[in-house]
Amino acid sequence: MTEATPDPARAATPGAPPGPRKGFLRQVLRLAGPYWHCERRVKVRSATLLLFLLTMAQVGISVWSNYWHGALFDALEQRSVPDVLLQIGIFALILAISVAVTAGHLAVKRWLQIDWRAWLTEELVRNWMADGRHYRLLFQAGDHHNPDQRIAEDIQIATDSAIIMAHTLIYSLVTLGLFINILWSVSGAIVVPGTAVQVPGYMVPLAFIYAAVGSAFGWMLGRPLVRATNDLQTAEARFRFGLSRALENTEAIALMRGESLERAGSSKRFSQIVREWDRQSLCYMWLVSFAKGYGTLLPVFPILVAAPQYIQGAMSLGALMQAAQAFQRLTSALSWPVDNISGIARCRASADRVLSLYEDMRQLDASASAQAGPRIAVARSDRAHLKIEDLCIAEPGGRILLEHFNVDIRHGERVLITGDSVVTGSLFKVIGGLWPWGSGRVWLPGDGGMLFLAHRPFLAEATLRETLCYPHPPDAFPDSAILHALECAGLAWLAPRLDDRSNWEQELLQRAQQRLGLARVFLQRPAWVFMEGATDAFDSKGERLILEMLHRELPNATLLNISFHTSLSDLHHRTLVLNRVSETKILFAGPPATGAH
Repeated sequence: MTEATPDPARAATPGAPPGPRKGFLRQVLRLAGPYWHCERRVKVRSATLLLFLLTMAQVGISVWSNYWHGALFDALEQRSVPDVLLQIGIFALILAISVAVTAGHLAVKRWLQIDWRAWLTEELVRNWMADGRHYRLLFQAGDHHNPDQRIAEDIQIATDSAIIMAHTLIYSLVTLGLFINILWSVSGAIVVPGTAVQVPGYMVPLAFIYAAVGSAFGWMLGRPLVRATNDLQTAEARFRFGLSRALENTEAIALMRGESLERAGSSKRFSQIVREWDRQSLCYMWLVSFAKGYGTLLPVFPILVAAPQYIQGAMSLGALMQAAQAFQRLTSALSWPVDNISGIARCRASADRVLSLYEDMRQLDASASAQAGPRIAVARSDRAHLKIEDLCIAEPGGRILLEHFNVDIRHGERVLITGDSVVTGSLFKVIGGLWPWGSGRVWLPGDGGMLFLAHRPFLAEATLRETLCYPHPPDAFPDSAILHALECAGLAWLAPRLDDRSNWEQELLQRAQQRLGLARVFLQRPAWVFMEGATDAFDSKGERLILEMLHRELPNATLLNISFHTSLSDLHHRTLVLNRVSETKILFAGPPATGAH
């Protein structure tokens, strides 16, 4: 029986990558909207309301403090000791209330930050780690590289920054409304030189002009910071990803003496970080230099502007200091965009990376449900059979690997599958529900559990007990069953280390890793076992012994064993030989290949 196989080239799933997401506020609302309506929305909305009220209290304290400054300096100007002592008492009250409000505000704000991050992380991980999306996403076109970094780091930056900036924006807007009135009433009117025209509240338009000039220069100098920050975060992510890939493949790198190439690759990726860092530093240099001059002039400018009023006796010392402070408050509120350029850049870049991952997962599901091209249907039947009907396996790009494949495997059969490695590997993924490209139908058995054993079993960095029980909880099996499974797999020497935590992929040789994977079979005792090269690290004698042990321990289990050791055929009821189709055929037009399969 001949079949076809994919090339060793990984292709992208059909569908164009999403376009860039525009609009910082829209990005933040897309992250915040579902959280606002989540199952714990009562707590979320209550905390948000409390945070808003505490922000209003902070603004109220700043207004109170402004009036207090005026009263204090008037008392000092009049040299009135009782009035000064009264203002000292009022200041102590302002200080106590301010400390309490600030502490409460910080507690509520940090609760919202961690709760929003926890909810969003849980949602994204739940979607990413469901229905094989984490695997199928490898074939999806789009910007979703380094999903681990997006979940672990970018969610934290986006949520923390969004809440901080929302607080400061509301604070600034309310401050703006209140201090316009205060500055208007305190600054009085000024006569335009050479005329009889009076300008009331003249310091208010001056504050707007001062802030407008500062904002214009700030945006002009700070806009390049947005792109520089985004590029730097991307370079950092690529550098971390390269290091993690080297750690995952450390044994292969050491055996092939590839350290020099890895060092060169790491150095190249870090050089990109240095270049982007220098670009960002240059942007910061211009922005910080301007901000320093702008901020240094701010406390002095209103005093110089109001000094003529004070010198002429039209304004008391207290009114002068109150006007100067109100001017600073007003211009600070108006300068919110300039002050938050860096935060907006970081938040926007991180929100974009999180939304990009979410959007690509959504498109992955949409393309699958839309059935834009032929898809392999995998479903459960109510029979104790594995039935494959008219199966055609294709590459993600559309080239056919296997066609017109039909087989009916009954419960208890042991079937050896051999032939072309790409075809057999694709069939293994089709049965596991990971390879939708092609056509036909796969009816999975309705009885008993199924266990898939790949060439390299996944060994979590956990205790040996947790590793053996995976994906079940560690208390799902008694110690006696675990010890028996280790003995059947030839790993009795690991029994004393049952509760030791280790990186078993690094500690055990490949043969021992495969034995550990087989120990899961002996422990979990599924009715259907699917193996792909799960014993190819064994010598021929050891391979026969472990398969015979598997038959003795699970005599009624069905075994589909993908192996290229044809000498094992006598241990199976039948052998299927799958080869690629002899000519190039296209099932559907897919996108160009994007990586290795």
